[in-house]
Amino acid sequence: MGRIALVSEHASPLTAPGQLDAGSQNLYVSDLSATLSGLGHEVVVYTRRDDPRTPARTRTRAGYEVVHVPSGPAKKITGDEATAHAGAFARFLSTDWHTNRPDVVHAHGWLSGITAVLGARHNQVPVVQTFHTLGTDLQRHQHEDESLSMKRLAVERLLSHEVAHVVATRSDEAENVLRMGISRTKVSVIPHGVDLKLFTPQGALAGRNGVRRIVSVGRLLPHQGFDDLIRALASLDGTELVIVGGSSRGRLRGDAEARRLRALARVRGVANRVTFTGHLQRHELPALLRSADVVACTPWYESFGVAALEAMACGVPVVVTAVGGFLDTVVDGQTGVQVPPRNPGAIAKALRSLLPNGTQREMLGAAGRDRVHARYSWHRISTELMQVYTAASRPSFTLTTVPLRQSHVDS
Repeated sequence: MGRIALVSEHASPLTAPGQLDAGSQNLYVSDLSATLSGLGHEVVVYTRRDDPRTPARTRTRAGYEVVHVPSGPAKKITGDEATAHAGAFARFLSTDWHTNRPDVVHAHGWLSGITAVLGARHNQVPVVQTFHTLGTDLQRHQHEDESLSMKRLAVERLLSHEVAHVVATRSDEAENVLRMGISRTKVSVIPHGVDLKLFTPQGALAGRNGVRRIVSVGRLLPHQGFDDLIRALASLDGTELVIVGGSSRGRLRGDAEARRLRALARVRGVANRVTFTGHLQRHELPALLRSADVVACTPWYESFGVAALEAMACGVPVVVTAVGGFLDTVVDGQTGVQVPPRNPGAIAKALRSLLPNGTQREMLGAAGRDRVHARYSWHRISTELMQVYTAASRPSFTLTTVPLRQSHVDS
């Protein structure tokens, strides 16, 4: 395949290497683009221009090109504002693809899907869609405005019917797409990948202070479940909790969620055993993960859960809530431990069993590492996506779709 276009309207791959406003979608697009480019494909990523100093086109060291689309003001804007400028984004794509037609387009996020489908229509380019987070997730867990949620659900349903193929990153997401009435042959489960050169068992270790260490990584948001970990810590003697995420360390005092969690730690009597590192650059994370006895990821819901995979790649055992992508990535009792969400008692019980048992931790860590290498390398993810791209661009090509909840048995 010659030219692959990725549309990531709000999540630029250039913000992926550890910047504060980078999320899992930025990282996904960055790593996927780099891997596809390394395999010899011409990759172009289209993202909204949000800084007037940004050049129109940037060639990255990894070999792919990033096009900054002039869609609305060149500054950070809200999702609603970006939606208002979707037409301008789509018109830019249509014009650019008329001159430089890609073989396939992969849209990331529902708004990217809108612009990609509109931009591809006149150029007859097939579109593959990945939502990353569905409106049903936000409606169920974040209690968004009902009218807005219904509009988004309607758009996602329309997109799913319109595009050539839908790639879900986890099984329960695929199940929700199928409930929209989409043919099973149009849906595949292909997960997020992991940088196996960066996240390894070998390498530097962050300093320890002689007590057992739990590390948890994520944005400082209520649904991440850090408060459940703090409550669990109150029943774990000789153990510290290191929370990674949020603003840079010097600015954490102004972070409302950090203040709330610190207040909870004081109330629970564990303030001296909870450390907030603030935001870490991506290259700093492996050393901290390797220093942990256990990495705990306990959100109430989760789109995918990359931090657990990164810990597993480092050979560190994980305790996760049985939600979202964790249902696929962590095989309970074999490559980690699953616990119910929003249940500090269950989290504490799992940690009390695991922390003093070095043999079990070592077995889980080794099995987790093997699983990540077998299933979640970016090379494998990219290979599977290329099969989808080929099927989308060549209707005669037969695609073997990945079965739901397949990751419990794959090798």
